[in-house]
Amino acid sequence: MIIAGGTALLPGQSQPPADEPISTDRPAVAESSTVVPKGSIQLENGFLSTSNQGQNTLDGPETEMRFGVAGNTELRLSVPDYYHDAISGFGDLAIGIKQQLGPVDGFDVSIIAFLSIPTGAAAISSHGYDPGLQLPWSRKLSPNWTAAGQFALYWPTQIDGRNLTGQSTFLLDRQITNPMDAFIEYAGEFPEHGGPQHLLHLGVAYKITPHNQIDVHYGIGLSSAEVNHFIGIGYSFRVQAFGR
Repeated sequence: MIIAGGTALLPGQSQPPADEPISTDRPAVAESSTVVPKGSIQLENGFLSTSNQGQNTLDGPETEMRFGVAGNTELRLSVPDYYHDAISGFGDLAIGIKQQLGPVDGFDVSIIAFLSIPTGAAAISSHGYDPGLQLPWSRKLSPNWTAAGQFALYWPTQIDGRNLTGQSTFLLDRQITNPMDAFIEYAGEFPEHGGPQHLLHLGVAYKITPHNQIDVHYGIGLSSAEVNHFIGIGYSFRVQAFGR
């Protein structure tokens, strides 16, 4: 199942300064193409309600912790989600690292490597150590429009072993007002075994303050292998732990 992730900052800047407005991975599928400022801690949280073939699943708190540790590098921790449906329990924990590579010719680009660790409930965990690589990018098209996306490879553990899965996303983001922006996104996953998954995704994010953001998003599956639809809400914030 495709799950949700972020957008981008302005091109032409490398390490973001501490007073830069918050830039989150959520609520888009594509991750943010920039890291959090050095010395800062960013927490992104949310709840998602998914409907698939008549079955509804609620999961949360979708907590991702991002730590700006040095220059263009951040460490990442995805806290296990709790899934509530016919079979309920916690999912797996994931740890990762993100390195910002851009800007390159006007593109902000980063690479993310992560590992999912089988800490979840028996009926929900993959029971394997599952790696993944993501390459999010973004480019400013005008003062109000940004194009972004992500290329990724995942190696999830399934009943018959690893199922190498490629992912490609593309989104357009429109800044409506200074604190508010909206996006439309296509995301596709292409597993080695099983049918492709296609998703249309819409969302809005609003910065209550420069370092506090709320969001709402909605996705609808465009293929039989994808979920029917989902709707989610989220709240993210960033604090400066050390340095300026």
